[in-house]
Amino acid sequence: MAQAGSIVSPDEGNEKQPLGLLLVAIPVLLIVWLVIWPIISAVIDTLWRSDGHGHVGFDASSYVFFFTDTYSLNNLALTLWTTGICAALLLICCLPIALYLRFGRGRITGYVQTLAILPLFVPSIILAYAFIRVLGPNGFYDIVLHGLGLPKLRTPYLTPWGPVIGLVWDNIPLTVLILLSGLGSVKDQAVEAARDVGANRLQVLRHIIMPTISNSILVALSFAVLGIFSAFTLPYLLGPASPEMMGPFMQRTFDDVNDPVAAVTQAVISFAFCILFGLFYVRSVARNQGRQP
Repeated sequence: MAQAGSIVSPDEGNEKQPLGLLLVAIPVLLIVWLVIWPIISAVIDTLWRSDGHGHVGFDASSYVFFFTDTYSLNNLALTLWTTGICAALLLICCLPIALYLRFGRGRITGYVQTLAILPLFVPSIILAYAFIRVLGPNGFYDIVLHGLGLPKLRTPYLTPWGPVIGLVWDNIPLTVLILLSGLGSVKDQAVEAARDVGANRLQVLRHIIMPTISNSILVALSFAVLGIFSAFTLPYLLGPASPEMMGPFMQRTFDDVNDPVAAVTQAVISFAFCILFGLFYVRSVARNQGRQP
C-alpha cells in the first residue's frame, strides 16, 4: 500500500512547474545574452557592412581575404596542427596515468595522482615563466649541459613546439580526471573474468576498458580541443611570432593593426571550427547512447 505522503497530486505538480521553468530560464537567458547573441552579432557585423556612403549590404570580403591570405591560412594551419598534436599527446600521456590510478594499489598511487593534478593549481603565466627559465635560452638545462661540457640545447621556446609542451602540461589534470571518472564504470568483475579466460592486458584494454570509456575519451578530447584552439596566454608567450595561433593573431589584428572587422572575422572562423568538432562530439555521444540497451 503506497504511503499518502509519497503521492503528488496533479495540482501540486502544476504549481511547481512555473518555478522549475523560471529556474531553467535564468541560465538559458544568460547563455543567450552572453554567448549566442554575441556570436550572431559578430556574424552580422562581418557580413552586413556599410560601404561608407550610408548603404548597408551583404559583404563577405573579410572572409574572402582571410581564405586567400597566405599569412592568415598559415596561422589557421598552425592552430589546427597544434590542436591535433596536443590532443594526441594528451591521450597518449593521460590514459596510462588514469589506468594506473584506477587499477593501481599502494601509497605511490596517491603521489602520482597529486603530481597529475598539480598543474591545475598553477596559473598559465607562472607555467610560461617556469618554461622559459628551464627550457629557454640560457635556462637551467643550458647551464647544466654547459657545465658538463655537452652541446647546447636547442630550445623549443618561440617555436611551434613551445605552446605544445605548455598546453599539454596545462591540460593534463582535467583530462586525467575525466578519464578516471569514466574508468570508474569499469567493473573489476569484468576485468577478472576476462583474465580468467586467458585475456592478456592488451586484450582487456581493447575489448573491455576502451569500449566502456569511449564517451569519456570524447568528452576529454572535446574539452582539450576547445580550450587549446582558443588558447591565448601560452601561445602568446611561448610560441613563434610568425606564424602564430589564432588567439594571438586575433589580439594583434585588433590591437596592433587596428582592424576590428578582420579580428571579428577570425573569431567567427575559429568558432566555426570549434562548433564543427562540438557537433561531431554530440553526434558521437548520442549514437553511443542509442546503442545502449
